[in-house]
Amino acid sequence: MKTKKITRRQAITAASAGALGTFVNWSFTPFTIGSSEQEKLALSGGSKIHPGSWPEWPVWDKNAEEGISSMLRTGKWWRGNGEHVMEFEKKYAGLMGAKRCLATASGTTALMVSLQALSIDAGDEVLVSPYTFIATYNVIFLNKALPVFVDSDPDTFLMDPSKIEARITDRTTAIIPVHIYGLPCDMDSITAVAKKHNLKVIEDACQAWLGEYKGKMVGTFGDTGCFSFQNSKNLPAGEGGAIISNNEELMDRCHAVHNCGRPYGSMKRTSGYPINGGNYRMQQIQALILMSQMNRIRADADVRLANAKYLDIELAKIPGIKPHKLANGATRSAYHLYPFRYIKEEFNNAPRDRFIRALNAEGIPCSAGYGKQNKDGLIEEALNSKGFKRLFSESRLKQWREENVLPQNDILVEQAVTFYQSILLGSRSDMEDIVKAVNKISRNRDLL
Repeated sequence: MKTKKITRRQAITAASAGALGTFVNWSFTPFTIGSSEQEKLALSGGSKIHPGSWPEWPVWDKNAEEGISSMLRTGKWWRGNGEHVMEFEKKYAGLMGAKRCLATASGTTALMVSLQALSIDAGDEVLVSPYTFIATYNVIFLNKALPVFVDSDPDTFLMDPSKIEARITDRTTAIIPVHIYGLPCDMDSITAVAKKHNLKVIEDACQAWLGEYKGKMVGTFGDTGCFSFQNSKNLPAGEGGAIISNNEELMDRCHAVHNCGRPYGSMKRTSGYPINGGNYRMQQIQALILMSQMNRIRADADVRLANAKYLDIELAKIPGIKPHKLANGATRSAYHLYPFRYIKEEFNNAPRDRFIRALNAEGIPCSAGYGKQNKDGLIEEALNSKGFKRLFSESRLKQWREENVLPQNDILVEQAVTFYQSILLGSRSDMEDIVKAVNKISRNRDLL
């Protein structure tokens, strides 16, 4: 049977149909399968386990409306003559435990600005995770650099640090570890390799607000940390992004790059535009929305964490279901998505697509994770472009293609199943329904 791919956006849409759940902390109690689960699968016409709704996302705060209306009446809509973006930057830096924050137009532009500010240039090579959203490696191509994918660890869903060093060449200038789904990477191992080989580290924390590694916020371990505030994110503003860092001089350069190359802070003012830059600025209205949303981010994160821990325990009891494993040193995930692996051999070899359809039919919205991004069509388009053929020898591009084999990531791509973050904002009863539904499918696996 051919596997049907379900995009993250489709999963978000499916998960957003319903009313907001009750935000409480729950103790973990053993779950016992009830007799009601003996009915046939909803996929085959039986009653669904979860007939109710799920929390909607995003959630608007009406208290933000007065401040936004006042700002709009002033006509000061952009950061150049308004104060709200700077206010957000200070608050977000404080939230993340960083010295500085720079607000940007998106998470993608945060990555673009970081790469340029760190002098990642045409002909360079950048090590990157293959299990990620397209933006992570697309920005490398936009800088006319070559993304070199490091195989994944299926247990953690993250870049395998033990595979990094073998991918380094004399052109390697940076590593972009991705805290995908909010799962913190093993930053000690990654930064140790980077220090040994004098490489820059840009943390893609676009899905990892309040994720922690050894009790410290992710995004604060590399040269820069990049975040996204797109509509689906745990801290949403429709669009928007941010860069954080403790390096004041680097942040001054990031500011200049994001503001058309205008000098900032410690930069020498040799002219009005001493460096090349673009317009990657955040708008005032985005900053006001974000500051409103920040009022709920910690409480939401606590609910997601409690529910994720419950699912970790209960789903692990079901043969063929393997919840993600936190990487060495990771102390808290942000859970933009909750991931687990589906081992079809424990489900009578029923394909993952059939399992996902069965779980959705039971009223539990879920989807597959990312595809084989290292095989995306845009990659060959870039490698075959006249620019890349000028920058990289034919032998290097041939070698890149030959080495672009990632067996562990392929396994992960074929097995991953995810719940969108708003599912984790549901009640304890909602979480029990998830476990009931998976158990029901497991017991009826011969009928899948």
